[in-house]
Amino acid sequence: MSPEVRTNVNLKPYRAALALPGLRALLIVAVLARIPLTTIGLTLTFYVVQDLDRGYGAAGLVGGAITVGAALGGPLLGRLIDRRGLRPVLVLTAVAEAVFWSTAPLLPYALLLPAAFLAGTLALPIFAVVRQSIAAIVPAEKRRPAYALDSVSVELSFMIGPALATLAVTTISARTTLYLVGAAIVAAGIGLFLLNPPIRGASEATGPRRKVPRREWLTARMIAVLAITAAATMVLGGTDVAVIAVLRDNGDVGFTGVVLGFWALASLLGGFAYGAITRSPSPLVLLAALGIATIPVGLAGANWWLLSLVLIPAGLLCAPTIAATSDAASRLAPADARGEAMGLHGSANTVGVAVGAPLAGAVIDASAPAWGFAVTGAVGALVALAVLPVQLRRRREAEAPAPVPEPELTHTA
Repeated sequence: MSPEVRTNVNLKPYRAALALPGLRALLIVAVLARIPLTTIGLTLTFYVVQDLDRGYGAAGLVGGAITVGAALGGPLLGRLIDRRGLRPVLVLTAVAEAVFWSTAPLLPYALLLPAAFLAGTLALPIFAVVRQSIAAIVPAEKRRPAYALDSVSVELSFMIGPALATLAVTTISARTTLYLVGAAIVAAGIGLFLLNPPIRGASEATGPRRKVPRREWLTARMIAVLAITAAATMVLGGTDVAVIAVLRDNGDVGFTGVVLGFWALASLLGGFAYGAITRSPSPLVLLAALGIATIPVGLAGANWWLLSLVLIPAGLLCAPTIAATSDAASRLAPADARGEAMGLHGSANTVGVAVGAPLAGAVIDASAPAWGFAVTGAVGALVALAVLPVQLRRRREAEAPAPVPEPELTHTA
């Protein structure tokens, strides 16, 4: 088989997915809309430290307030989307974002902290909406490459956003950057409002919306998927902190952007490959592999270039793991509860990062930077082991033979 033919075969799933009406526009809007969201933590940290003259701990509390608020508000906003539709929620959250970001640079720290929490609960639900819309646009058998493209778009946003925010803060000011970030988030909400992507598929939108009891879809399998999601992003959040700690310990902090760039590029390539393969591993297998690949990374911390290389295997698994959990959550949730389910999935992502960073930081403070990788990777692998019984039970149920009906007895006179 020639290289040209092999490339065409690998790209076929993507071509089939992108040919679906609405998906290409959704992914383009998703990349642009997520860029300002990736700058929030960085911009607020610079503002609190430089303009309010507070410490990094105080800055972390503001970021944590938004994170906690978003984790609590995501499922509630998703449930509101299920009941009222997408556009009313976009209007509500865009107005809330406009109010917060236009007033945040004027607030003292004592008011900024509760305002950040409230803003988090009404944060524009771009990540969850995009993933919910993918499930509505793309048939179940084609969602894997679609969610792989979504994960790739997330990586692109994270590669662009923080760099732009750093440039704006250093060339203009942190206070002005807050206004710019807020304006960009509101613009993202307007863009989604105008696009108005579907939240239920064509076949799913024929009947009236019904209130779906959580017990119908928040099953052991869904909880396992949410646990895998949180564990995966916990590993990613811990890795982020551990990379900075290792480089700082070695005097190579100036190469932080390069190392994290290699990591993000590996994730992007892994996500692209995940969508092109014929059969994909389960989210549980991907999480276990991600955790195991992360454990020994700290052993190569002597040189920044060696750290970059050793991070590649774990990086290749980042986007596929998140894409696999998005796909699994969308399949397990009925259409009329998919907004709440994807909101919970988004909350699991948020909680994982929020736990991973301080966990790695506490371990590093108590021991050495290399242990940040080891502990977060081990926790990820242990979570995979903990949810393994759910996966095995599902497999046994799938392989169990269907009951054979007993023949009817006939009586003759």
